[in-house]
Amino acid sequence: RFLEDRFACAQACTECARASALRASLVDPDGTEEQELLRRKGIMCAEVCDATCRVLSEENHLDEAGIRVQLEWCRSVCLECAQVMDRHAGAEAAAKACRECAQACTDFMATLV
Repeated sequence: RFLEDRFACAQACTECARASALRASLVDPDGTEEQELLRRKGIMCAEVCDATCRVLSEENHLDEAGIRVQLEWCRSVCLECAQVMDRHAGAEAAAKACRECAQACTDFMATLV
């Protein structure tokens, strides 16, 4: 179960990173303050998800506490990003990917207890 949840979380992080980066690239960099927030959140979410995926996919020397911190960071960034994306038409798929990633992180953390 641990390995299944780890793999599901890594896959969700990859999908969220892809969706967030794509959405961020579609935002006009000279747009409104809200568009700039969406772009920054999308880029940050993609970077955090990518880092989390690497932590989960590679053999690393992080202990359980380190993995838990990474997962919690990813979960909170994904939820923040989803909230920002909810305010923009056309960003529904990216918001959904962010929420699914946050849930996968939560589910995986539950196996670490």
